[in-house]
Amino acid sequence: ERKPCPLCPEEKFKACYSYKLHRHLQNLHWKVSVEFEGYRMCICHLSCRPVKPNLVGDQTVSKMGAHYHCIICSATIVRRTDMIGHINRHVNKGETESRFSTVRAPKSSYKVVKESATDVQVLPNHSTPQKTDSYFNPKMKLNRQLIFCALAVLAGERKPIECLDAFGATGIMGLQWAKHLRSSVKVTINDCNENSVTMIKENCHLNKMKVKLNSREEDNGETVGNGEENSDTIEVTKMDANVVMHLRSFDFIHLDPFGTSVNYLDSAFRNVRNLGIVSLTSTDISSLYAKAQHVALRHYGCNIVRTEYYKELAARAVIAAVTRAAARCNKGIEVLLAVALEHFVLVVVRVLRGPTPADDSANKVRYLIHCQWCEERVFQKEGNMVEENPYQQLPCDCHGSMPGKTAVLLGPLWSGALFNTGFLRRMLLEAVQYGLDEAQPLLKTLVCESECTAPKHFSTHSPGDENKQEECGVYIRTPNTSAESYLVHGKRKSEEVLRGAAKRQRAEHSAEHPPFYYNIHRHSIKGMNMPKLNKFLNYLSEAGYRVSRTHFDPMGVRTNAPLAQFKTVLMKYSTPTYVGAQAEGPVHLPGEIQVGEEVPAAAVVKVKEAELAEDDKSGVAAAVFTESYAAHCAAE
Repeated sequence: ERKPCPLCPEEKFKACYSYKLHRHLQNLHWKVSVEFEGYRMCICHLSCRPVKPNLVGDQTVSKMGAHYHCIICSATIVRRTDMIGHINRHVNKGETESRFSTVRAPKSSYKVVKESATDVQVLPNHSTPQKTDSYFNPKMKLNRQLIFCALAVLAGERKPIECLDAFGATGIMGLQWAKHLRSSVKVTINDCNENSVTMIKENCHLNKMKVKLNSREEDNGETVGNGEENSDTIEVTKMDANVVMHLRSFDFIHLDPFGTSVNYLDSAFRNVRNLGIVSLTSTDISSLYAKAQHVALRHYGCNIVRTEYYKELAARAVIAAVTRAAARCNKGIEVLLAVALEHFVLVVVRVLRGPTPADDSANKVRYLIHCQWCEERVFQKEGNMVEENPYQQLPCDCHGSMPGKTAVLLGPLWSGALFNTGFLRRMLLEAVQYGLDEAQPLLKTLVCESECTAPKHFSTHSPGDENKQEECGVYIRTPNTSAESYLVHGKRKSEEVLRGAAKRQRAEHSAEHPPFYYNIHRHSIKGMNMPKLNKFLNYLSEAGYRVSRTHFDPMGVRTNAPLAQFKTVLMKYSTPTYVGAQAEGPVHLPGEIQVGEEVPAAAVVKVKEAELAEDDKSGVAAAVFTESYAAHCAAE
């Protein structure tokens, strides 16, 4: 019996016997099919898809177009690669139910991720924010741990506190807050996407949490009550982040949109409570790191260029935008933490209500004068008078010795401190208590950087101080320390102790760290081997300057020494490249230049030229320098 092909028109393939039909289906349709969930979508040659006719002379020629039929949405796709991409988009959105089958496909596309004892289910493309409703980036784990530590410190000051995760996505951050801090916090997770809100509810049930919607609690059978009414309840809202922050007041607000956060700052500072905390994560690093300067000017109203300290420049630009937004609401800020890493810029500030704190914070937003020749920098002085030549404020003399315009005006930028030492110490204590291993090394570096002290090794003290630890020159109490030993009987005495501790804390923060840092490789001397970074820190400290490493740059040095003195010390303790077996030691400078004296930039340039002239006489300095410098960089 002859049978026609069900996927080809009769004029193209006539009815034939079964063996010929089987061979035709296998070679023409089966080989180029697209497989999905046990089904195969074969190519179709019927006139299902309208094709534009072609005009050949005076006749119209219609061409039959081969195409695929989507089993999920019944769309017609021409190319096989486009069909595969179309099916993948359905899978990423969680749409796996076929219109032609009554059985729902299994949820094999969902994947459960565990982080900090919290389980969340995500889609396969969870790390691509443009193509998924449940964005989850594993690389932001350090960011989530830092924010958790900041919230834990605030929860220790007062409880319970109302905290908001304005952009929940999968809800993992709010779930971690509620799971570890329990009754100390009242968590609200918000997202404007309906699919994300559905996934947040499922993740709450996955972690045995109650979901509160419009003053109603939805429980599933797995929820276990432990006697506390609000300890396991999370409120989930579906609305715009600006609307949520306008309607309610919060003690802690975290903003983590895709890109810049400036569109939500006014709403965040409108209703945040006094002494509350606002944290924001900016992921638009292309504009903040001066790769798209016009975008930074449009979003932050800040003029920036690519410098050796571009990461700190980005953090200060974000804080300046935060300061202006808070000042519009008659609020000031105290910067508790500013971190700029490869993928994000995190800023955590405390809110101070009143016009006086707002004025004090606004006065710390200034312009920066940056020398493009030697990369010296200084914040512009306060005052209403316009200087005839503001570039004279720079410590270098490039504007006088070099032709043309040698400096640019950057900003406005935040000119105050980027860290609060006392707050960082308490964050480190919380990180140790909750076992946040990734955040502890960074917090130790930040404590050193905030005090501008050289790093020290971990040490344990005598048995009387078993509950104290020293890290980076900072004594911290471990969680084993009993709170009773720090209490004084009587209300008045306890208040006096608290006031005295607050005064000591203010005295500790009186000395701010110097702004910006220098990259030791950027200012290296050609033909010379630099000293090791830790030894160079000791040399600068012995010269009488404050010095520390910085988290912004692994080879950066934060110091209050001018650039000329920085180069002088670096040149003094560098060794010539061609002396292979010579140990590191001081190099005698010509002209009897002392380290403690102020050295102009022109003198440093002359000393460089004299050293280079001596090195070039050897004839092999260039080749040996290239090889030694590569080995030195690898060792560093």
